[in-house]
Amino acid sequence: MSDIYIDKERARCAFSRSAGTYDDAAVLQREVSRRMLERLDLVKLEPKAVLDLGCGTGEQAGHLLQRYPKAAVHALDFALPMLDLARKKGRWLRRPRCICGDMEHLPLADDSLDLICSNLAFQWASDPLQLYRECLRVLRPGGLLMFTTFGPDTLQELRSAWAVVDDDAHVSPFMDMHDLGDILVNSGYAAPVMDVERIVLTYARVDDLMSDLKNIGARNATSKRPRGLTGKARMQAMREAYESFRCDGVLPATYEVVYGHAWAPAQKSHAGDVSVPLNMLDKK
Repeated sequence: MSDIYIDKERARCAFSRSAGTYDDAAVLQREVSRRMLERLDLVKLEPKAVLDLGCGTGEQAGHLLQRYPKAAVHALDFALPMLDLARKKGRWLRRPRCICGDMEHLPLADDSLDLICSNLAFQWASDPLQLYRECLRVLRPGGLLMFTTFGPDTLQELRSAWAVVDDDAHVSPFMDMHDLGDILVNSGYAAPVMDVERIVLTYARVDDLMSDLKNIGARNATSKRPRGLTGKARMQAMREAYESFRCDGVLPATYEVVYGHAWAPAQKSHAGDVSVPLNMLDKK
């Protein structure tokens, strides 16, 4: 585990400020959400209560309302301006039930949810083990956690370019897929499944990438971030270092996207072994 952690208050302020620009810049987030929700087609689940955890402006919550028309869909985020937009999703008589809260300390009762979906939010947790245990606490037996997050190769080009300039942390640390799987097992989940894919976005200039990151709220919130303003000379040095990655006239920005899902155990032995009913799995 890295000794660099996320300053959640700084992250919350950044996402709050970016609520108005988020949707225009969140191309990757929408695509990853679409791919994650497609995976729900492979499981048999008729939830009564669903949570979009780290909901942002609520686009995914809107899709969950359509997918599960009989379910109560909750949307939780720590940035209130994001929730102000999320609460407008859906129709007049059927909108997400918005909650402003910390995903590591969920303001929800034990065994109150059947499904938790979280898209590209878990990387903002300061204590991943606490986060996964909280999700398990609020899931009913047989409930499902489905999530995406970023792996360590995310923004590798930007990380490398900054490393040429100084030793500060300019890009957040991201956990390896195998470490995340171990946390799921150690937290008490049943039948965890993890896989990963790489998505590469391209830009004409590195400044365009930096603008997109700013507009979605993904600012540097690491504990070891530089505390002063980044000078023009260092910014220019970073730009020049990033140019070494230019290919076919464009600059790549790599995202390692980790997909995971796991079940809340239907029963648990004293030895800690867990089991999931076979009827929870689609046999197609």
